[in-house]
Amino acid sequence: MIRKAFVMTLNEGQEVEYERRHNPIWPDLEATLKEHGVQSYSIFLDRATHQLFAYAEIEDEERWNQVAQTEVCQRWWAYMKDIMATNPDNSPQSVELQNVFHIEK
Repeated sequence: MIRKAFVMTLNEGQEVEYERRHNPIWPDLEATLKEHGVQSYSIFLDRATHQLFAYAEIEDEERWNQVAQTEVCQRWWAYMKDIMATNPDNSPQSVELQNVFHIEK
């Protein structure tokens, strides 16, 4: 299993809207993530900084990257672009984090 962590930035004042849009997540987006080997995916919000911390456990890096090419992911990015920092292609601006420590049972 590959563990990925990255940070994104939410626009100020959009905390409630961000959470609303994720509860529930679109069923076709959830299905697409699972079909592409995502075993677990969590997003946490630091309300003081508007920073989003995302953590995912995936089966394969290539399949994870293919999610971005799906129609549902493209629609999701367009839907979310007004409430968070995005790139010109509507993808969220994100910074991947380096794993420096891990412990398991």
